[in-house]
Amino acid sequence: MTTYIAILRKEPDSDFGVMFPDFPGCITVGETLQQAHERAVEALAFHIEGMREDGEPIPDPSALDAVLGDPEHRGGVPLLVQYAAAPRERKAS
Repeated sequence: MTTYIAILRKEPDSDFGVMFPDFPGCITVGETLQQAHERAVEALAFHIEGMREDGEPIPDPSALDAVLGDPEHRGGVPLLVQYAAAPRERKAS
């Protein structure tokens, strides 16, 4: 299991937004914190599996200091999201 850092944001009168610094374009939202976390787990898995299918390399998780040190993430709250790789199907020989 691999843990990635997501950035959680909540503006007044909006849902919780979640984005992954290691995976540009991988974003999701939730009405509650619980729902945002559940959807973040789903979004991360979907994104990574799509990258695997396309033969793209999967990045190692960034360090917390690196993520929080990026001015783009100022004001966001780090959220740890785990990814458990699905077992690979074996090709018939």
